[in-house]
Amino acid sequence: MKVIIPPIKSQGIKTKLIPDIAKYMPENFSGTWIEPFMGTGVVGFNLAIKDAIMCDANPHLIHFYQAIKDKKITPNIVREYLIQEGQNLLKNGEEHYYSVRTRFNEYADPLDFLFLNRAGFNGMIRFNKKGEFNIPFCRKPNRFAQAYITKIVNQVSVIAQIIHSKNIEFICQDFKKTIQMANQDDLIYCDPPYIDRHADYFNSWTEQDESQLYELLSQTHSKFILSTWHHNQYRQNEYIEKFWQNFIINTKEHFYHIGAKENNRNPMTEALIVNFENGIDNSFPYEKQIALF
Repeated sequence: MKVIIPPIKSQGIKTKLIPDIAKYMPENFSGTWIEPFMGTGVVGFNLAIKDAIMCDANPHLIHFYQAIKDKKITPNIVREYLIQEGQNLLKNGEEHYYSVRTRFNEYADPLDFLFLNRAGFNGMIRFNKKGEFNIPFCRKPNRFAQAYITKIVNQVSVIAQIIHSKNIEFICQDFKKTIQMANQDDLIYCDPPYIDRHADYFNSWTEQDESQLYELLSQTHSKFILSTWHHNQYRQNEYIEKFWQNFIINTKEHFYHIGAKENNRNPMTEALIVNFENGIDNSFPYEKQIALF
């Protein structure tokens, strides 16, 4: 399966897991693909069949993709913007990066968001308590070489084709509202911030959030697929046993490039949790079952 890569990067992106998630798509699915935590959008852009509702609490992600949908951001606009800003970065180095960051935190231009995402340290998306983007510079003044700009422009072009060929609605809202929008024929894909792991996203994730997510997914009449972490070499995810043990749990070891230091980047066993099997919905929780992807 050829995986489409979106122009926005993030740590923990599910690019390498797309083929595995695809295996658990319901057979003959014709409903709406619903994502309460769209993040970079990589899963939905690859797997949504036709209709999709892609949501996130981070307004900057929604504004970026909505701008593509509205054709306010096009491949040509992105190319011209990155050529100009790349030249400024090459000339002025990190001083220019931080000037764009200040500008973005004041005006929230989606093109500036793209620039910061691709020129910031380690592809991280992180905001402080004031809602300000605070990732430092990657210390590569020549970041936007011609080949790199072309790569990003091509990613924007492919995503624009997907957005304009399908019925995709982008909404900035809390995950609870999104899950409650789902109907029986729909599929909810949840990729929340991994509890007890890292909080380099727009907001943190607590036990209360995990509990609310469990309650909503337990009550939904829709099919759902949930991504979370199962264990690593140091410890287990205690919330698997606490909340998700009555659903089907599928596991696979996966290596995440998370953390500033290389020795902090370790393999982790990923979990996909579902409430259906072989495309047949089940309104009642399953007995605990562990399977390999």
